[in-house]
Amino acid sequence: MSESSGHVVIAPDKFKGSLTGAEVAARVAAGLGPDVVTVALPVADGGDGTVDAVVACGFTRVEVEVTGPTGQPVRAAYAWRDPAAEGARRPAAGEDAAAVPGSPPSPAGPGSSPSSADPGSPPFPAEVPTAVIELAEASGLRRLPGDPQALTATSYGTGELIAHAVRRGARRIVLGLGGSACTDGGAGMMQALGVRFLDAAGQELPRGGAALRALEKIDKSGLIAIDDVEFVVAGDVDNPLLGPYGAAAVYGPQKGAGPEEVKVLEGALARLAAVAAHTHGLAGAIEHDGIVRPMGVAAQPGAGAAGGVGFAALAFLSADVRPGIEYLLDLLGFHDRLDGARLVITGEGSLDEQTLRGKAPAGVAAAAAKAGVPVVAVCGRRTLGDEELNAAGITAAYALTDIEPDPAVCMSEAGPLLERLAREVARGHL
Repeated sequence: MSESSGHVVIAPDKFKGSLTGAEVAARVAAGLGPDVVTVALPVADGGDGTVDAVVACGFTRVEVEVTGPTGQPVRAAYAWRDPAAEGARRPAAGEDAAAVPGSPPSPAGPGSSPSSADPGSPPFPAEVPTAVIELAEASGLRRLPGDPQALTATSYGTGELIAHAVRRGARRIVLGLGGSACTDGGAGMMQALGVRFLDAAGQELPRGGAALRALEKIDKSGLIAIDDVEFVVAGDVDNPLLGPYGAAAVYGPQKGAGPEEVKVLEGALARLAAVAAHTHGLAGAIEHDGIVRPMGVAAQPGAGAAGGVGFAALAFLSADVRPGIEYLLDLLGFHDRLDGARLVITGEGSLDEQTLRGKAPAGVAAAAAKAGVPVVAVCGRRTLGDEELNAAGITAAYALTDIEPDPAVCMSEAGPLLERLAREVARGHL
């Protein structure tokens, strides 16, 4: 294939447990061969791997020691971009990014085909200092040193990341809320930003969701200056804060909560919403005769994300909730990369029913369809049939399990197997 035939955009999510999105893109580029012009743009949907994907596309990784979900210190990272400070400009189509002072690196990533081209670097359309913060980095299940602590796990470390980014000069903060270990309604996050959650005696509550049952007052007087900061929640969770589809009922068991602990956490979150409404006019819930009726912010889709951190982001940070993959594709300039493209290759570890509910491959396929560019997918395994894939805009899918039946080998040898799959993609579509 010659460059004049059009380039191939490689836009995968991670293969969880084996390859990052950038590594997937590099392996696919290598398998396509040196004569195929590729543009690698690893993507994410706001969950685990979001920071890695954004950094691979030109943002800077900033590492900070923060408080983990159990109170122990952890090393966490967020992605940072300040176009004005970098003095960056976009390379012209076909221009070597390395030759442009201050420009972000080519997103093709290490290990990509030597002939990979960069038809214009990521435009980063909003030219303001931007931080992309992934809750899982500080407050995620993968940060637990041992067993889950359903009643006491905190989102405090996520607030510390936000505070660090604000001090650095962020004017836009994008929050990815997947993979949370806590069900604290975002109280920990807000405590780290200077908000005090007080009991009847005026004493500050300890961290963790269960403690919120004793909440009487929320003191926002110490909240750090965020008036000039735009907050965006990027995710695909549409659960409300409370009720049978709420944060505690649906996601509490995933974080180690048994039936009785789920009841405790539901009551705690209801108390948070009610006090927020009563003391600060933050329409979260109405509490009457011992019954909490969610309304306003507590009833909004996404309020139940990440154990209720979505509620805190909406109520205290005035965040705008956006579909994760759609927003991140916009942020990374995916649509500009489609200009002149012949094919898009996307993928993730498992193509299944969840893929169709706002996950990265479905978002990539929808965006590519608008530009009239065909899409194929690579994955570790798939349970979706051809009809379901075609309806989602994916022409064909190639799974590691098609060429290696042993799942353990697929995990341990994902890279070489993926290169073999990419050669099949090249034979069938290029």
